[in-house]
Amino acid sequence: MSQGSIRKFFPGANTSRGFYSLYKYIIPQDTTRIFIVKGGPGVGKSTFMKKICQSFTEQGYDAEWHCCSSDNGSIDGLVLAQIGVALIDGTAPHIVDPKNPGAVDEIIHLGDYWDESVLRLHKEEILNVNARVGRLFGLAYFALAEAQAAMNEWKSYATEAQNWGRVNQRFVSMWQEVVSTGGFTGQWDVPPVDRHLFAWAVSPQGKCNYIDTLLPGIGRLYLLNGAPGSGKSDFLNNFGQRAMELGFDVEFYHNSLNPEELDGVIVRTLGTAMFSGSDPFAYVPQGFNGEIIQVDLAASLDKHVLNLYANEVAAAAQRFAGSMERAIAFIAKAKAEHDTMETYYVKAMDFAAIEQRRQAIEQRIRGYAAELTRAATANADKRI
Repeated sequence: MSQGSIRKFFPGANTSRGFYSLYKYIIPQDTTRIFIVKGGPGVGKSTFMKKICQSFTEQGYDAEWHCCSSDNGSIDGLVLAQIGVALIDGTAPHIVDPKNPGAVDEIIHLGDYWDESVLRLHKEEILNVNARVGRLFGLAYFALAEAQAAMNEWKSYATEAQNWGRVNQRFVSMWQEVVSTGGFTGQWDVPPVDRHLFAWAVSPQGKCNYIDTLLPGIGRLYLLNGAPGSGKSDFLNNFGQRAMELGFDVEFYHNSLNPEELDGVIVRTLGTAMFSGSDPFAYVPQGFNGEIIQVDLAASLDKHVLNLYANEVAAAAQRFAGSMERAIAFIAKAKAEHDTMETYYVKAMDFAAIEQRRQAIEQRIRGYAAELTRAATANADKRI
């Protein structure tokens, strides 16, 4: 049996608006089971989910890692879509509670396995570190808001200089390329599904993405090039909306600085993906085997207008870069403080008991998988 694949993205992001959650798009609410994992830092939530992931990918199931934007090594969610199961970290800042308790959702509280007396010994330290982490994230969000203000000015110059008629012509040409070469006519039996996530994160280690993991099965990749404000987000949104109008499911990948904008779109039925190929969130494909098409939105910019504001553009870009650097530094400091707080919890945990709980949950998921297999077999027999 071949190894299952793992797709990686972010369900939440550190943005100019603070922490921004798209957790409701992790998995539909009418799925088989959603386990909401609760507990403090260092109790083993991410490890709990990763071990379950490893077990099922070794059996050939595909998985999704919903990565943590504030900790490059952790995940905030695991989805086994073929079984209809998700495990989601339900602690702050992305608090998740059951919407359909018992019927779909249930809580796994890893706090049941800590020694309260050990934590009480470090109560003052935990409170102080927790306050420090909150303060550092607050400073990071101030810096990201400053970065967004600089970005707004930076974008304004290209927006003024852009020939929007030519951009629209390029979009129409691109869309005709997509639908004519594939022979696609749309799908009308069920309403299209739009899913919203982040492909990038402003993390302790800087700007990071796992877009390469999203592209298996994609045959054509469009990379949009051009300065901020040249129309990349609008181009992406138009592509996604046009696809949905024809009945195709669409994955929208939002900008991790300004969630109202987009960095990418994937329409899997069309075998097509489209991402920004320019700074400040420039995707550079690594090992993509399909066709790559460069879309140069800078070609239709009025160079005379841009030259009038060359100094202002450079200054805005410099302010943006400085603010982003400050934000990343604050997030990294918050991560270091958070790691200190985890040490207090690690000392208090009964990890052997947690492992037993993990094995029990894994066995239940195997049961759900077996039920789906039996149902599929029964349906196949009826058709015969």
